[in-house]
Amino acid sequence: MGKNVAEQLVEMLVEVGVKRVYAVTGDSLNYFNDAVRRNGKIKWIHVRNEEVGAFAAAAEAELDGIACCAGSCGPGHVHLINGLYDAHRSHVPVIAIASTIPTGEFGMDFFQETNTIKLFDDCSYYNQIATTAEQVPRMFQTAVQHAIHKKGVAVFGLPGDVAQLNAVESVTSMQLFTNKPVIRPSEQELKGLSDLLNGEKKIMIYCGIGASEAHDEVVELAAKLKAPVGFSFRGKMGIQYNNPYEVGMTGLLGQPSGYHAMHEADVVLLLGTDFPYVNFMPVKNKIVQIDEKPERLGRRAKLTMGLCGSISDSIKALLPLLTEKKDEDFLKSQLEFYQKVKESQQVYVKDQGEENKIQPEFVAETINRLAADDAIFTVDTGMCCVWGARFIDGTGKRKMLGSFNHGSMANAMPMAIGAALAHPEQQVIALCGDGGLSMLLGDLATIKQYNLPVKLIVFNNRALGMVKLEMEVDGLPDNETDMINPDFALVAQAMGFKGMTVTEPEEVETAISYALNENGPVLLNIMTNPNALAMPPKIEWEQIKGMTESMAKLMLGGKMGEVLDTIKSNYKHLGEVL
Repeated sequence: MGKNVAEQLVEMLVEVGVKRVYAVTGDSLNYFNDAVRRNGKIKWIHVRNEEVGAFAAAAEAELDGIACCAGSCGPGHVHLINGLYDAHRSHVPVIAIASTIPTGEFGMDFFQETNTIKLFDDCSYYNQIATTAEQVPRMFQTAVQHAIHKKGVAVFGLPGDVAQLNAVESVTSMQLFTNKPVIRPSEQELKGLSDLLNGEKKIMIYCGIGASEAHDEVVELAAKLKAPVGFSFRGKMGIQYNNPYEVGMTGLLGQPSGYHAMHEADVVLLLGTDFPYVNFMPVKNKIVQIDEKPERLGRRAKLTMGLCGSISDSIKALLPLLTEKKDEDFLKSQLEFYQKVKESQQVYVKDQGEENKIQPEFVAETINRLAADDAIFTVDTGMCCVWGARFIDGTGKRKMLGSFNHGSMANAMPMAIGAALAHPEQQVIALCGDGGLSMLLGDLATIKQYNLPVKLIVFNNRALGMVKLEMEVDGLPDNETDMINPDFALVAQAMGFKGMTVTEPEEVETAISYALNENGPVLLNIMTNPNALAMPPKIEWEQIKGMTESMAKLMLGGKMGEVLDTIKSNYKHLGEVL
């Protein structure tokens, strides 16, 4: 008796390098589950929620190049959606197996019926459903090629009855083609770019995730142009390390130095970035963008030039055309300012907080100092992203994963599951918000079931901190942002692994050191300051300007007492941003 379609599909997954399937099994998915078991080369990871499985697959795909998750018909599909949106918007190759009701019941409002084409169309590059055994191998080959080369999600619909059919061998290729073509601008375009860069004095380079594999080329370019280098959050781990020209980030999570350098430059060179916050983009200088995806050119800023190319290939072709600059004044001034910003960031590291109000900056800095130089970090969306962005340093070996494009809550813990399964030899540290962890708390059981040595650091500020801050910045009273949390340490213990609550600043370093050195999973429930500020650089500068103007008026009016009160109430904030 020959193999069935489910067995054929598993063999194809093995062939393309898939190591795990993250899923909740059930009805239409059971034959695929059984095929995974009997094959033995792929591990079925029983998550508690398919959303967690999709997030975990997204993390594994970002680290290793491909991953797989699955959901059974109806609710299993819907649970996948959020994690698949995250994977797709992060441009990581994930294969999603969406098993469905029997083909004979299509269109009859059958139990748990969903229209997978409509459901997944907005979060995938390939989204088809096989209804015959003959379709399966060719469709799956196409799905894999879409995921790998378009860098996103491919959804393969598999009805339960089709999974049981006898497999039909394909007459087409059944292997993964991982091409890496050279992509760069034309000679004429490179000449135009070199003329522009050679003719301007103050140039700033801003890098995204698309430049992360071109670290050495970026540093060489910066050296030749005497240009400060900024980066997006996703670009940080690939660009920051061993880079004497870096001046930090801009944007909602960034630092004044990155914002300042971008606005003071004559030319801003955007490399492999699709930075979304147009309000932080300068409008008075020349902007050049290079990206592998030409459809992204010019949608975030008014460009002087927009060029298609991979960053490594493009810089290699550009460098011989550039004349090395001698004037280092702009570069030096930006580096000096960045040094002051970094020093002022230490205000809250040195002021560690008090009981039940531990400064989150101090916690993040301690994690950064104690973590391995090849640790994998995951960060929840919100305040945890701020602390990760500002205090976790790149080393060239570290990775940082988050929902940076989709911006979902609850991603850090599921991504840590995927990272720990894919790389058990490395530290995996999840910076979790209390709001995010609460959303998918049940999958702490998955961590225990597979005894994954993840370290969950919960920044427990008893609120949806970023949302609270957003409301206050807009002049709105925060409403329904406070949270009454369970004791997360006791929850971890109930799940079967170690959990500890940290209430005093003096306990932080000892607790984190213990967690990192423990063989199994550990949850640290750290009671952080709910009033910690994390303003974006543009807001910071506007606040300082407004505060300075108000103080000047008070001084002119002879109200020195009020001036002193203003200084006292804002000195910490001033120390952070000046």
